[in-house]
Amino acid sequence: MGRRKKMVERVVSLMKNPEHIRNIGIVAHIDHGKTTLTDNLLAGAGMISSELSGSQLFMDSDEEEQDRGITIDSANVSMVHEYNGEEFLINLIDTPGHVDFGGDVTRAMRAVDGAVVVIDAVEGTMPQTETVLRQALKEQVKPVLFINKVDRLINELQVDSQEMQIRLGKLIDHVNKLIKGMNEESYNKGWKVSASDGTVAFGSALYNWAISVPMMDKTNIGFADVYNYCQQERQTDLAQKCPLYEAVNDMVIRHLPNPITAQPYRVSTIWHGDIESDVGEQMTKAKENGDLAFMVTDIRLDPHAGEVATGRLFSGTFKRGMEVNISGSPSKNRVQQVGIYMGSERVEVERIPAGNIAAVTGLKDAIVGSTVTTKDDMTPFESIKHVSEPVVTVAVEAKHMKDLPKLVEVLRQVNKEDPTLNVTLNEETGEHLLSGMGELHLEVIGHRIERDKGVEISTSPPIVVYREAVQKHAGPVEGKSPNRHNKFYIEVEPLEPEVIDLIRSGDISMRMPELERRNKLMEAGMDKEEAKGLVDICESNIYLDQTKGIQHLNETMELILEGFEEVMQAGPLANEPCMGVKVKLIDAKLHEDTIHRGPAQVIPASRQAIQAAMLMADATILEPYQKVFIYVPQDQMGGATKLIQGKRGIILNMSSEGDMTAVESKAPVAELFGFAGDIRSSTEGRAMWSTEFAGFEPIPSNLIQETISMIRERKGMKNEIPKPQDILETV
Repeated sequence: MGRRKKMVERVVSLMKNPEHIRNIGIVAHIDHGKTTLTDNLLAGAGMISSELSGSQLFMDSDEEEQDRGITIDSANVSMVHEYNGEEFLINLIDTPGHVDFGGDVTRAMRAVDGAVVVIDAVEGTMPQTETVLRQALKEQVKPVLFINKVDRLINELQVDSQEMQIRLGKLIDHVNKLIKGMNEESYNKGWKVSASDGTVAFGSALYNWAISVPMMDKTNIGFADVYNYCQQERQTDLAQKCPLYEAVNDMVIRHLPNPITAQPYRVSTIWHGDIESDVGEQMTKAKENGDLAFMVTDIRLDPHAGEVATGRLFSGTFKRGMEVNISGSPSKNRVQQVGIYMGSERVEVERIPAGNIAAVTGLKDAIVGSTVTTKDDMTPFESIKHVSEPVVTVAVEAKHMKDLPKLVEVLRQVNKEDPTLNVTLNEETGEHLLSGMGELHLEVIGHRIERDKGVEISTSPPIVVYREAVQKHAGPVEGKSPNRHNKFYIEVEPLEPEVIDLIRSGDISMRMPELERRNKLMEAGMDKEEAKGLVDICESNIYLDQTKGIQHLNETMELILEGFEEVMQAGPLANEPCMGVKVKLIDAKLHEDTIHRGPAQVIPASRQAIQAAMLMADATILEPYQKVFIYVPQDQMGGATKLIQGKRGIILNMSSEGDMTAVESKAPVAELFGFAGDIRSSTEGRAMWSTEFAGFEPIPSNLIQETISMIRERKGMKNEIPKPQDILETV
């Protein structure tokens, strides 16, 4: 226990010196060896015994992760590394590579300043490598490269020493091409990776060795020696001379920025407040005596301490008992404990200064993405944008009636821990819907509810979430309130794709200053009058007020928008969410007296006018697509392409490397259920594959009617789609 206490003391003393801190993430494609690498780093730092590393998968503390052999949650860990006679603190987040958990990668990138990108020497960069690299560069996180499984090149592919170096060189060039393509500005300021600079390391996480140019200078072991050690199966000796943790941690300390260097350019990327203001300046300088500014990037439940919020502290100091404001919540929260992670264990400390990754309890109102601060009026950090959207849904019911109240509680908790999930609770029917990124995502959440939260559940077969959209302009349509005293004149039309992209990427939001938002909309091709009238954004739909000088409209607007949001969450065709709809209020007639224009009058009038206008504008259904990447031996390629084409899929690209073929395709999510089993049987189990969200596309016209009927029937609605006239006459 004494050794552990000493570790904690070293960490606590280093926390106060931001120049000696590195906050880093480890990112990669699935199965390229991130977690084994992390274990070795821990073992090297004396956190777990070195014999166990590799097989112990210390970071995958969750049973589910150990059963499936994949990382699902990002794990946090802090360790101490000695470099050139000085001690440094490395706060590390191990992120998942599986596409269904891409949300975790986005969130982890918000907390770190540098990333170790791990690539398998045999497989090279894969689609997911590109996705995680893009995430990192978007958040201004600097990459270094670790090429893993070099031993496989030598022992399995039998390449000679010369060929090995050529292959590794090609890999590095390819990564640089990606960095340049994704963020030329960063590339030009020196963010390319290169073996000679020491921003690339090579090794085997499984056998615990790694080399880099600086390591070669230190140990006198070059590529030729590595080649011989691997061929003679003496990798254990190699690990003794060139321990992996030393090569990788040295690279991290030499080449990845400390918080003082990184915060000036990172804060301006993720925070749109005034950089000249006090809090702006305190964050760019990582001042420990400034106002508290903390971004929550992860929340999970600890059975003993309740909810633990982890995130990055940009300025100020966290102390026990302090009162803080949380963006979007009216009441203050009191901090109960502050701590850091050592492996998967949280160690309490007295105080945590700026520049660190902190784990805090007591922030009951926080959700992932919250801004926590001691100021009363701080501009919140930009919300975390996820690349994909929840497109698959399962209905969840409690097996035993007595568990119903507990299930509702558990689902709320699960939603807080994983913001990429959508949870819809229907108190009346007791049917609760979980929407996630894919089948695996939902399967894992289901297991977790049963195992960790102790509620037995039954889940329905997966259902696809469609979107409703309009194809042309319609209106003005008159919506009347039940008492006939209020009238709204509504037009709808498709929203410009450029504007949809701005909303998706978070480049425009209702939180922005109005002028800045208006200019961005006009740049995207929107008419000035329309841009001026924007009053609400709901998902990727917008509401524009195009009226002039109507009395009482301002105080009624909130109710009008409630009607708008209700339709956008459940459209007229089949109660599916709407996408890309532009709704315009052209004119309105309102009753003088507040009593006659209350919620019961205004909301239905607003709602029905929009529903009827959408039906007149050729409302249609869009379905979600996923890109499917398949990596398969050439002799099995036919089976894979036939399978995709049989699932209404399209082959986008094919390329061959050696005896393997990479097939890039896309197919509707509806056809991909059970894909894991299908691809196994059509390629004799020899294909590797992954998927990634590819947006929504119109359903083929011959399937529209059938799809709408199927959804309506499932939801217990009448089979016929209402006519615009029926909707307007129900008032």
